[in-house]
Amino acid sequence: MEAVLAVARDGQISRAATSLFVTQPALTARIHALEDELGTALFTRSGRGMELTASGRAFLPYAERALAALNDGAELLAELGRGGSGELRVGAAPAVSTYVLPILLVRFTEAHPNVRLVVRTGHSEEIVDLVLRQEIDIGLTRELAPDRRIASRSLYEDELVLVARRGDPLTKDPAVDVGRIGEARLILFDRTSSYFDLTNAFFRQAGVSPRGVMELDNIDAAKQMVEQGLGIALLPTTSIASELADGRLAPITIRDAAPLRRRIVAIRPAIGSPPSPPLAAFLGLLDRIEELVPVPRD
Repeated sequence: MEAVLAVARDGQISRAATSLFVTQPALTARIHALEDELGTALFTRSGRGMELTASGRAFLPYAERALAALNDGAELLAELGRGGSGELRVGAAPAVSTYVLPILLVRFTEAHPNVRLVVRTGHSEEIVDLVLRQEIDIGLTRELAPDRRIASRSLYEDELVLVARRGDPLTKDPAVDVGRIGEARLILFDRTSSYFDLTNAFFRQAGVSPRGVMELDNIDAAKQMVEQGLGIALLPTTSIASELADGRLAPITIRDAAPLRRRIVAIRPAIGSPPSPPLAAFLGLLDRIEELVPVPRD
């Protein structure tokens, strides 16, 4: 195809051979081989050099498209090798998918705009199942019990913070005794999540029974209820970084209480094929995740 296009463009075998960095006999052989395969002559000699036959003129647009398709394919493979094309399938637990993953994907798509992204969400145990069934390339979950089928990589710790609406009496002192928490209504969310269990365990171990409980099905709803002054909630820092920063929510510090933290990890099959270029690029981004995780700024 290159030979046909070069001779059609230059009109001379010698000039076309020079532009393609081949000898004239080699270029002539290429033309003859294609003409034999097609069963028709593409060029005829004239006093002005090589001219396209009627068949050659009809065939020329197809040769141009064929060469363009090959060039596009080569560029696609080059992009794929650089992680610039292909597909990346990510699974994430709710808090990660809502508050952290969007930040990661913005950075990822800036560098790799041609990669097709597929995002699946679910609780951590569901993400593990997706990884094992190879329905996703990587999962972002809370740290679970060790599983020999899973390779886990630590990413960051998400601290749980007890918060109330700005101006709530519980937020005015530098620290309050745990017993005072019994004065407030406790807002719980997502009964099937680890946050629900952690919150219940925290108050149970403290021997405190809040005067009322409100149950919701997601973090954002719980956050809105706290902002409206309907109660207090134990929420992951990544979900309330902006609200803490602008003062809509305020932390409640409990005297002598140890911080509650959940470690967030990336998981992949323990045994599997090497990462694809898009996945390798995403793994490289995870090396800098602590710079990107939303946290309150002074």
